[in-house]
Amino acid sequence: MEALLNSHYPLDPSFAAGALPAYWVSPRHLAGDDGRLCDVVADSLTGLGWMSLTAVRGRRDFDELGDHQVLRSTVLHISPDALRWAQWMLADEPFHLGGLPVAWQVSARSDTTSSLADWSAYFTPGVPGEAITEFLLALDQCSQPTTLYDGPEVVLAAAARHGWLRDADQPHAAAMHPTFTARLSLGEVPPLIQDADPSVLTAEGDGQVAMGWQAWAEPAMGAPYLWAASFSASVPHRLVAAFASSLSSTAPVLRRVLPESTRDQLLCAPAS
Repeated sequence: MEALLNSHYPLDPSFAAGALPAYWVSPRHLAGDDGRLCDVVADSLTGLGWMSLTAVRGRRDFDELGDHQVLRSTVLHISPDALRWAQWMLADEPFHLGGLPVAWQVSARSDTTSSLADWSAYFTPGVPGEAITEFLLALDQCSQPTTLYDGPEVVLAAAARHGWLRDADQPHAAAMHPTFTARLSLGEVPPLIQDADPSVLTAEGDGQVAMGWQAWAEPAMGAPYLWAASFSASVPHRLVAAFASSLSSTAPVLRRVLPESTRDQLLCAPAS
């Protein structure tokens, strides 16, 4: 649930968000997406020159009251070279990460002759739009979006520059915010995370385990996740580093609507 920044206004979803006063908010990883994750990312992609396509389809369900039509839409943004794309999939019955539905899926391939993505990254609602935008900007600037140049250290260094702490038990694979409310970790990817390279599987015991970066925010120990993000094993570390750098940035972000679960943990100043 989200709460308006100014408690003078009622929590009425019909109230126009654009009419609310704006505030500078920190820390960024607990600030939510302002309820505008679709528009913020889509506007950034449009600015990069990516083409957008919208597919609308209907599904007919039946119940004791009769049948009804359910319309769903999928918005797909494609880069000019067709090597990378981003899909808004919240309305399309997405799978879940950390108990939250996936909102954006970003993918890339090495050449246009393949219909399959080499790797994919997934973001649920609540992920700060600034972090996804920086990830996409880094992706757009890559001449070879599927080539691994750097190791995982670049991701941890990006977060450490902004004060995040390395995990004492996994100093080369995990970092966290000093308040322990957010974490970046290189580990086993969740189910349904797509990656085309079988070499990313790492032998562990009797099985094969794919290792990729995961990130999430947990406002309090044992509380539901505020957001989650998952990067398949072949996502270049430098792209994850761009996400990590923005996510961990100490610069405040502009917000009008806050997550209810974190508003007591945020610092807010009027944007005047």
